[in-house]
Amino acid sequence: MPRRNCSTSNFDQSIPNCSPINFASSTVNCFLYAIFFNLIVNVISFYFSNFSKKYQSVPNLFILLYNTNILNKLTSLMSQEEKKLCCGARRFFLFKLLGLFIFLVIIILAAVIFLNNSKQSADNQKNGDKTAQNISLPTEKDIYLTFLDEIYGKIKTNYWKKITDAELTNLYRLALEKITNQPQTLLLNNQTGLDALLKKIMAEMDDSQKKEFGLNLATLVLTNLEPFGRGGLFSEKQTQELENTVQNIDPAVDLYQVLGIGREATEQQITENYQQKSQPLKNIAVDENKTAEEKQAAQEELTLLDRAYTTLKDQVNRQTYNQAGIETSVISKLISPGIFYIHLKKMSPTSFDEFQRAADAMADQPASLNTLILDLRGNIGGSVDLMQWFLGPFIGPGNLAYEFFHQEEYQPFKTQFGWLASLVRYKKVVILIDAQVQSSAEVMAAALKKYNVGVLIGGKTKGWGTIEKIFPLDNQIDPAQKYSMFLAHSLTLREDNQPIESRGVDPTININDPDWDKQLLAYFNYPELVSAVKKIWNEK
Repeated sequence: MPRRNCSTSNFDQSIPNCSPINFASSTVNCFLYAIFFNLIVNVISFYFSNFSKKYQSVPNLFILLYNTNILNKLTSLMSQEEKKLCCGARRFFLFKLLGLFIFLVIIILAAVIFLNNSKQSADNQKNGDKTAQNISLPTEKDIYLTFLDEIYGKIKTNYWKKITDAELTNLYRLALEKITNQPQTLLLNNQTGLDALLKKIMAEMDDSQKKEFGLNLATLVLTNLEPFGRGGLFSEKQTQELENTVQNIDPAVDLYQVLGIGREATEQQITENYQQKSQPLKNIAVDENKTAEEKQAAQEELTLLDRAYTTLKDQVNRQTYNQAGIETSVISKLISPGIFYIHLKKMSPTSFDEFQRAADAMADQPASLNTLILDLRGNIGGSVDLMQWFLGPFIGPGNLAYEFFHQEEYQPFKTQFGWLASLVRYKKVVILIDAQVQSSAEVMAAALKKYNVGVLIGGKTKGWGTIEKIFPLDNQIDPAQKYSMFLAHSLTLREDNQPIESRGVDPTININDPDWDKQLLAYFNYPELVSAVKKIWNEK
């Protein structure tokens, strides 16, 4: 096919002149339109990007400036003839004017964005400083709510029963209704819901009212935990009184004054004064002409005299009392050549040492001394930890002494002491119990029964099968007073693995059975023992 020639006349009338100038002008014209369109798109993009993330519009700004610069350069490189052929003088002027306008718009937008970003940065910095200041400043703690919250948490952790939030918050709700005399509703059956209700109730109270309210609420909740009345909120005075009771200390009584003697009194003077004071009281106790009130008063005074005499007549016990104020908790006597009697009145920290001394005192007695009467009557318990040592001489070392039940788990305790040589001699053992025996004394009775150490005679024990503990509180409601929480921490178990609580420990022989003496005789065939038990029981 022959090549087409642009210079032939056949083409002069049908197509434009195909000179290099015309071709270049057409190319530039198309490129200018492209640059112009690109500028419009980037202006729109640049504007809307200002509403997005900080400095996101900066790249678009450079693109606009770059495109505007290209437009100006391209037009400046063209000759006047090319500019006229491309777009005409008027259109070229409009292009230049539009380029200048776009450039000014870009500069204005850039300035606005810069100012906005600077202001936003300043505001953010100011807000950040304020937030940091708020965070760094400690918020004022509501001591009353914190106090109640700590008690709530300690109950959940230390109470013998695994109590749910729903059960505990309901107990709080009932206590609140009693205090406020109004029905109360919890939006949530957990600590968060309880806190919201407490804040609402205390909102209009002053500090003194909040303190009274908090103390009353804590006391009501702790007291009403099962078993009822075992727990409570203790002041420092109440805590000290409890510790004194456990240690067998009575600061209100001076045993020397009770006997009417000085601290340098001899053992003979102690005995003489005791006899002089006690005999008239014993006469009143059996005088039928005296009223019940007179007999009761005489008996109470006689009991106090007995406390003073048994503590001060023994040199070791007297020294312990002089140093620490601890009274003796063990009374012992030789009833007959074959029967030894030990009365364990309480479980105090010194009881085991006293018990060993009493037993060792019979070491030189003949082999005919082979019967022991262990009297637990009236023993209200005390330090349960002692049982790991007390039971060792009766059941041997390393044996299970007792178990605690705490939040659905069993915790065993083994004996930490072994056989006691001075006790091995006793082949016949009788343990006396009654309805006043409770707490750790019941634990001892149950263990002796479980291991068949001896025959339990008397009545069912009290059934106080909880171990209470004092839990100090870290958050106090009153700077002038320190409170502690007294809580039933564990349940104790009897010989059949049932809780002692509300059940007690049953005797082997009930003293109220008409033929109890015959039952005891059937066990040991020892009439002298039956007579000794009758006499001791009636003397109590």
